[in-house]
Amino acid sequence: MQGAKADSRDRLARVLHTLRMHSTFYCHAELREPWALEMPAVADSVSFHVVTAGSCRLHLPDAEPIALCAGDLALVPHGRGHELLSSPEAGPATRVDLLPQRYLSEHYSVLRHGGSGRSAQLICGVVSFDDPAARELMRTLPSILFIGGDTVSAASSVRDTLRLMASELSHPQPGGEAVATRLADILVVQAIRAWLATGLDTSTGWLRALQDERIGQALEAIHADPSHAWNLDRLARVATMSRSAFSARFTTLVGETPISYLARWRMNLAQSRLLRENITAARLATDLGYQSEAAFNRAFTRIIGRTPGSIRRQQQ
Repeated sequence: MQGAKADSRDRLARVLHTLRMHSTFYCHAELREPWALEMPAVADSVSFHVVTAGSCRLHLPDAEPIALCAGDLALVPHGRGHELLSSPEAGPATRVDLLPQRYLSEHYSVLRHGGSGRSAQLICGVVSFDDPAARELMRTLPSILFIGGDTVSAASSVRDTLRLMASELSHPQPGGEAVATRLADILVVQAIRAWLATGLDTSTGWLRALQDERIGQALEAIHADPSHAWNLDRLARVATMSRSAFSARFTTLVGETPISYLARWRMNLAQSRLLRENITAARLATDLGYQSEAAFNRAFTRIIGRTPGSIRRQQQ
């Protein structure tokens, strides 16, 4: 049993080790009451907010407001729009991307906004991801992930990263944006680790499946060699289960059949490569184990909702 637990931790550690984010935008906000900001929805992204001075409230539709104080960190993992306010009486929120601000680079700005009351300072960021493991992991997270600066779960490593990021973004230097990008990656991973350490319920979903003694082995086999000619029998053998028992347990934990998951994982890999590389659909079809480009294109369009060619043209 101890060996199984170690294996599940190792699988999770490998996912966290390879988790890569792409920084989209950072903002150092200097705000005075009253103020209210609307953060627009950004698909496939994680927003984070660090309060370095003062306090504010975070509002997400259909969720209870969260009070944030200096040293607190909040992540909104699912790309959902939300609001930051100085108080419930702050008035209607203004979209933050429509406000005048000083752009120090294409990906970093300083925003000064509000009235003449008490001040608050925040570091806000949006990081996106195209890695399939990151997408799956983000789907398992709660609508808001909060780490209080005064709680045990906010390990010293998180606080150290927050201090480094505050320093980099408050005093821009050559190469500072690259440093802040790496720190954002680290911060998100540390926040997820802190959330996992709380022992919150992960009885279902991809994260629980990854840590399952048998289903986790099948998932890792798919991730390690997605182009292999996997079928239900081969995956069941990897999990050392009968075909029917494996299919039932996989579907219960992951929320879809093994073959459906395999197809979606392959298409997410293909989408990621189309976004990063100058690659053809024919090459992707070969790399991902499809017999023809036409079969790959049909699967990609059905699962992603767009053709491979449309994504290539967008990137170009």
